Amino acid sequence: MLNSHSPIIISASRATDIPALYGDWFINRLKEGYVIRQNPFNGKKYKISFNKTQLIVFWTKNPEPFFDKLEYLNKYYPNYYFQFTLNDYGKNIETNLPNLNKRIDTFIELSEKIGKEKVIWRFDPLLLTDNIYIDDLINKIDGIAEKIHNYTNKLVFSFINIEQYKKVQWKIKKSGNNIYEFNNDKKEEFVKRLAKLNRKYNFELATCAENIDFTDYGICKNKCIDDNLIKKLFSENEALMNMINQKRNLKDKGQRKECRCIISKDIGQYNTCTHSCVYCYAVSSKKSALKNYQKYLSG
Repeated sequence: MLNSHSPIIISASRATDIPALYGDWFINRLKEGYVIRQNPFNGKKYKISFNKTQLIVFWTKNPEPFFDKLEYLNKYYPNYYFQFTLNDYGKNIETNLPNLNKRIDTFIELSEKIGKEKVIWRFDPLLLTDNIYIDDLINKIDGIAEKIHNYTNKLVFSFINIEQYKKVQWKIKKSGNNIYEFNNDKKEEFVKRLAKLNRKYNFELATCAENIDFTDYGICKNKCIDDNLIKKLFSENEALMNMINQKRNLKDKGQRKECRCIISKDIGQYNTCTHSCVYCYAVSSKKSALKNYQKYLSG
């Protein structure tokens, strides 16, 4: 018999883009009441039941294919919000995404549908190349911010980590891109420039799973699955409030050391996202992702 979990908060998903690629599958699983997930480290399968689920946090780069699922969510799982990654790196780095203007339009439409407080903008990860310097990143962020600043309250970012992930090193090399990490001096330079830019937009700025403290620049450390935001948005949900108020330590121990997210269960599977972003640590290769994508669609 499979081990079973009945989480109050579902993450959908850090491992793959469910709204963009697996919307029908996801709604079918909600209707069935559970999902079977395979542990990416030991291969063991376990059951995640939705019988206690009160909140779903979505992670996506293109939620447009999911728009027709929002009616079902609003009826049966009305407590949700989106982490929307909206970068400007082009097809050499983010291979299979719609063009930037299309994704900006999608961001605005999502915000208009569900409210800007439920759409978090992520420019993530920040990376440098032979053709992208800090000036370029600031200009890219400025260009997007000018169009969406009325449709979100928050901008979250992190710096690319290449050294830690062998598969990312391999994918970057194979892609022909020269992509570089930030050293601490460059991180400091970037956040200083970003804080200055933000005087124009007044976003809440936050880093994701970074170990450097940038509070002197008005930049906090983020919780992507955030008890403070949950209390603000869903205070009338008794189960969520009981979870937040009764547990002494809400930190999700299954995440990286610097991650500050509270407890949830992720229902996505690695090696299933077909966006083919060069920097992605969740996919080993485009071939494996396409194979698993077809498997999920037929399953």
